[in-house]
Amino acid sequence: MTLKIRVIAPDKIVWDANAEEVILPSSTGQLGILKGHIPLLTALDIGVMRVRLNKEWKPIILLGGFAEINENIITILVNGAEEALEINLDEAKKDLEKATDLVKSAQTNKEKIDATQTLRKAKAKLQAANIINN
Repeated sequence: MTLKIRVIAPDKIVWDANAEEVILPSSTGQLGILKGHIPLLTALDIGVMRVRLNKEWKPIILLGGFAEINENIITILVNGAEEALEINLDEAKKDLEKATDLVKSAQTNKEKIDATQTLRKAKAKLQAANIINN
């Protein structure tokens, strides 16, 4: 038996398939889920969800939300998500540098919050690129 995983964003269903294992970016750290996991509701952070299919890992970038695990069904409601099909590693590194510069130059509280969110997304994109390219 496998896990049934469904990732739902406000505008579309991002993922709806079975997998052997999933690693979620929970608000308290990485959370690994295998079949038979106890029921759980957890908050998700901006980060990379990794799904193992046929012994290969597929990354999906999540932009925060919640996950419910119950009877080998994982339902994930997110603010946004992006399948990381082909992310250019060099572009991801450049985006991270730009985001880091934004954080350094931010002056108002709003600019700092926005820059921090951009930085977190850039880090997730780079992490996904590293998974794809390895």
